Amino acid sequence: IGERQEPWGTTARIGRGGREDVLDSHSKGEVGESVKTKLEDLVVKLHEIDVLKFGDFKMKVGINSPVYFDLRLVVSYPEIMEELSLLLWEFSHEGEDCDHLCGVPYTALPIATLISVHTRIPMLIRRKEIKKYGTKKLIEGKFSRGDKCVIIEDVVTSGSSILETLKDLQGEGLDVTTAVVIVDREQGGRQNLLQNGLKMKSLVTLTQIMHILCEAGKVDIATVDSVERYLAVSQIRPDGTFINNPEPREAKVGRLNLSFSERAQLSHCPMSKRLFHIMSEKKTLLCVAADVTSGSEVLALAEQVGPYICVLKTHADIVDDLTGDDIAALTALAEKHNFLILEDRKFADIGHVAGLQYTQGPHHIATWADLVTVHTLSGEGVLNGLMLGLGALSPAVNRGFFLVAEMSSQDHLMSPEYVSATVKMAQKYPHMVAGLVCQSSNIISAPGLIQLTPGVKISDNADSLGQCYNSPEHAVVTRGADVAVVGRGVVCADNPALAALEYSKKLWSAYQRRVATAK
Repeated sequence: IGERQEPWGTTARIGRGGREDVLDSHSKGEVGESVKTKLEDLVVKLHEIDVLKFGDFKMKVGINSPVYFDLRLVVSYPEIMEELSLLLWEFSHEGEDCDHLCGVPYTALPIATLISVHTRIPMLIRRKEIKKYGTKKLIEGKFSRGDKCVIIEDVVTSGSSILETLKDLQGEGLDVTTAVVIVDREQGGRQNLLQNGLKMKSLVTLTQIMHILCEAGKVDIATVDSVERYLAVSQIRPDGTFINNPEPREAKVGRLNLSFSERAQLSHCPMSKRLFHIMSEKKTLLCVAADVTSGSEVLALAEQVGPYICVLKTHADIVDDLTGDDIAALTALAEKHNFLILEDRKFADIGHVAGLQYTQGPHHIATWADLVTVHTLSGEGVLNGLMLGLGALSPAVNRGFFLVAEMSSQDHLMSPEYVSATVKMAQKYPHMVAGLVCQSSNIISAPGLIQLTPGVKISDNADSLGQCYNSPEHAVVTRGADVAVVGRGVVCADNPALAALEYSKKLWSAYQRRVATAK
C-alpha cells in the first residue's frame, strides 16, 4: 500500500503486484539480508502460535476486520518475544539517538522493556489513567523536559493509541518525533500520525506478512487477495471513520490539514476569524512579545515589526509610563499594519474581580486589547466575569480570549487533567474563545480554534529561568503552532525589523510544509 519507512528515515517502495515485489524490496538491501531472513522466520513463528487470526473481528476503532493480530500471546513464548524485540531494535535504531523509550500500554510494554534492557536506554511508562494515590503521575520514570523519546507500539491501525501516548508525553515536555511499530496494518495510521508531526517506522506491513505466509504455504493466494481488497477500501481516521466516505470538510480533516483561510470559515469566534484572515493575507504566523518597560519602546517596536506580524503581545503592567496617548498610538499602528493586540494579562481571579481587572484600573484593557489571555484555574466564572464586563462597554466591541492550557516554562503545574478541563471550557464558549495557549499539536482538534505557542527562538534551548525554546520549524510542524510567540529573538536583535522578517519567513515556510504534508 505505498511507502514503508526504513530505519530512521530511508524510504523504500513496497509494490502491490505480488510476493516478488515484497520480498525483492528486502533483498535489494533496504533492510538487509539478515533482517529479511529473520523477519520471514519470525512471521511464520507468529502464525504458528496463533498470533495471526482470520475471521470477523471488531477492532478498537469500531470497524470489522477479516484479520486480527493478537500479539499479547507472545508473552507466553519468551524466546519469540525476545527475538521479536531484538529484531525490532535491529531494524529501527540506526541513525538517531533517543533518551527514552515508551511502550504504548499494554501489549507493547514487554517489548519496550526488553529493548530497554538490551540497549540500556531508559524506559518510561505511560499510565492509561493517573493514579489516585501516591505520586499521582501519568508518566512514570526519570526524565527532563526536552528529552527525546521514541514510542514503541505493537500494531497500528488508525494510530489513535499512539496519538494518545504522544499527547501525554508532549504534555510532560518530552520531544517525540518517531514511533517504531511491529506491524503496520496499512489502514491510514502512518498518514494520521504524520499529520500530527510523528514519523512512523514499521518492522513489517500486513501486505508483507500475507505474502510471506503465502510463500511459506501457510495461506493461499485467495486469502492474500481478500486481505488486499479489504485494505484498499478500509482506510480510516483516528476516530474510526472511513477516509473514502464522503463527509463534510470539517469532519474529514483536522486543523493541521487545513489552510488558515479554510479554518476561518469553520471558526465561531469573530476574533479568530479575523486573525486567520490576517495570517493568510500577510503570510505570517509571527507574534512578537513586546516585553519592554517604556511606552516609547512599545511604540517603536510595533512600528518596526508591524509589517511582519499577525499579533503584538503586550504586558501593560510592566510598562512604567504607559499612557492613554500611548495606547491610542498603539491601536493606530495595529490598524496601519493590520495586526491584532494581545494583552497577556492571564486573568485568573474570581469572575467579579477579573471583570473589573479587564474593564477598569489604570489601563481599561477591554477598550483596546483585541485579545487577552486567561487562566482557567478559577473555573468558568472567570470567563463569565470577563464577558459580563464586556457587555457593559459602550459602544460594544468584538473581543476574544486565549485560554492558557500549557506554558513553555519548565516544571509548570498544568496537569493533563487541567489541560483537558481547559479544552472543555474552550469548547463550551466557542464564540468568545479564539484559541488555546499550548505546546502540543494534539490538544486542539477543532479547526476553528487557534494554537498560540510561546517560547520560539532560532537559537538556544532554554534560559537561566526555566524558559524552554522551540525552533520555528519544530514549533509549527511538530508542536502544531498556528501563532508562534517570539520575544527576545526579535526584541533583543540589533535590527528587530530584519529579525521579525526572518522569523516570519521561517514560520510561514514551516506552515506551508505542514499543510502540504498533511494533504
